[in-house]
Amino acid sequence: MIVRQFISWIRHAPAGERAEATRALARAFLISDLTPDDRAAAEGALLMMLDDVSAQVRQAMAQVFCRSAQAPAAIVRALAADQPSVALPVLEFSPLLIDADLVDIVATGGDQVQCAVARRVRLPAAVCAAIAEVGTAAAALELIENPHAELAPFSWDRIVERHGHLAAIRESMLVLDGLPAATRLALVSKLSDTLQQFVVARGWLPADRAARATTDALDRSTVAVAARSRGDDLSALMRHLRATSQLTAGLILRALLSGNLELFECALVELSGLPQARVAALLHERGPGLTALLARAGLPETTHPAFRAALEALHEIGFVGSDVNAARLRRLMVERVLTRCETGADAAAPLLILLRRFATESAREDASAFCGELIADHAVRRPDLIAA
Repeated sequence: MIVRQFISWIRHAPAGERAEATRALARAFLISDLTPDDRAAAEGALLMMLDDVSAQVRQAMAQVFCRSAQAPAAIVRALAADQPSVALPVLEFSPLLIDADLVDIVATGGDQVQCAVARRVRLPAAVCAAIAEVGTAAAALELIENPHAELAPFSWDRIVERHGHLAAIRESMLVLDGLPAATRLALVSKLSDTLQQFVVARGWLPADRAARATTDALDRSTVAVAARSRGDDLSALMRHLRATSQLTAGLILRALLSGNLELFECALVELSGLPQARVAALLHERGPGLTALLARAGLPETTHPAFRAALEALHEIGFVGSDVNAARLRRLMVERVLTRCETGADAAAPLLILLRRFATESAREDASAFCGELIADHAVRRPDLIAA
């Protein structure tokens, strides 16, 4: 009887009153002890209200039904496909939308719709993948900041590929502790490309010098990222570097001259295809097998003397460092390798040029560190001068 009266009255009521009446009927559907006939009649009336010309009416239903598992599924699906002002609370909270619904909504919806889906609690991997693949940058940012999103590694990579040039995306991802090393490095690469294009466009550096500076900076970042990686994460990073043609002799030599024997070993495992234990044994022996290992890894023969000299210097000098200075070249090692290669008869010019660049870089880094220590020491001794 009440539902019939509602249907009769609703035809001529103002929009605001229709919205409040619809809200009351929706609440009654959820919490009142209705008979089966009354429940069916109420659902029919609510379905009819989906065609109301006023968005207020549909918004009222969406606000009541958005968090309920007992809401009529047909009404929830219809509200989810409505205009954003109606659909957003349903998209963000309704437990009645299945993965397939959400994937389709992401594929066909706009920015606001995608962002609402990206904020959902317990967002499954399939929906995350859809947002990573076709979502806007704003939706990707919501996804990154959603602690309940189940992002697969390939989804992380897709976000980097599509939106990694945006500072907000990079900053949100780089602060995450569990971000895979390969994804972290891909973000750094995006930043390097952006900076390189900016510097060249402003005319601050020629394109070739900007490219070299970018490559050097990216190599330093790679060594730093690798130093914080272990096990499968480090192996995945090596695969990423090889797939992107970044696992070069220059990068591997830099890692070794930075004291990162683990990265050097993992790179040779990736390039040679030999088991890790076998590669470790060959590196420890440093005999004829080392030359065969370097050749099998595809490293140019002209670089073999430098790798040999670096391994000898590393074993003689030893190295105890930290992740903080993991990307810094060890000046003493660089100078020993450079001296050995300069006095060798078979040293190639490109190798000598690279080692001299390393020597200059390590000297400048040591000087900068030394000056920083002097300033810090002076600040401790004479805080009155610093305050003045």
